[in-house]
Amino acid sequence: MIDSAGIRMAQGDTISSERKEGVNDNMAKSHYHNFFEIYYLESGERFHMIKDELYHLHSGEFIIFSPYIMHHSYGNQDMPFRRIVLYFNPDEIQSSELKSAVEKGYGVYKTDNRTRFSIHQILEILISEDETGKKFKKEYKHTLLNLLAVTIARQASPEAEPIKQTRIGQVIKYIQNHYNEHISLDMLTQEFYISQYYLCREFKKYTNRTIIQYINITRVINAQNMIMETNKSITAISNATGFSNLTHFNRIFKEITDMTPSGYKKMYKKDCELKSANIHK
Repeated sequence: MIDSAGIRMAQGDTISSERKEGVNDNMAKSHYHNFFEIYYLESGERFHMIKDELYHLHSGEFIIFSPYIMHHSYGNQDMPFRRIVLYFNPDEIQSSELKSAVEKGYGVYKTDNRTRFSIHQILEILISEDETGKKFKKEYKHTLLNLLAVTIARQASPEAEPIKQTRIGQVIKYIQNHYNEHISLDMLTQEFYISQYYLCREFKKYTNRTIIQYINITRVINAQNMIMETNKSITAISNATGFSNLTHFNRIFKEITDMTPSGYKKMYKKDCELKSANIHK
């Protein structure tokens, strides 16, 4: 399934939405992005893996993914579904308090009929705006997004509990909590009392990634956050995120993000300077 909204975000949009429907259209592997995602299920059922937890999404429910959260979705065999996705950059949220409320509220939402109608209606208008070239399109989408965020923050909260955690879910949680330490296949098999064959097979089935790939992605996500949130050097960040040496860190970081850690740091610093300059104009 082509992610047209995601393509528009990559091309420079700051808010993008679309509706899709299908059968047996499952994500190939867990992924993450540097913007928020709201996934609203209009019909059918879907399973969503968020970090190490599995959620069951039903028609009329939606889920919020914060930036840099690993996730993927899939459905039962031959189960048709229709969904709306909305992507938006964090800076599109007007106030820091509202942004904080959205960030803390990732998970599955079940709402009353009135709130569900309001949320669905705003999403419909956003899709319509993305399909037209009307004047002040950007400003209108910005206003609609903040109305949506306020509606969610005022009247809804994540309610659905994750499905009971599987053994592989426990392994994923272990990686999330110990990514900065040395982790080996032998260590994991001993920690969870399972064979290497079972662990490798089920982990790939569960995430469509190898264990090493998942560990590397988890480390890079945390490295990106450290680059944005701290003044640590690239070498210090490499050590803090579990990489054996700086050369290995640079290679893996570039494989996953298409840029070096120092390049990512320069890009983030430049972006912050531009935003600061725009604020003081």
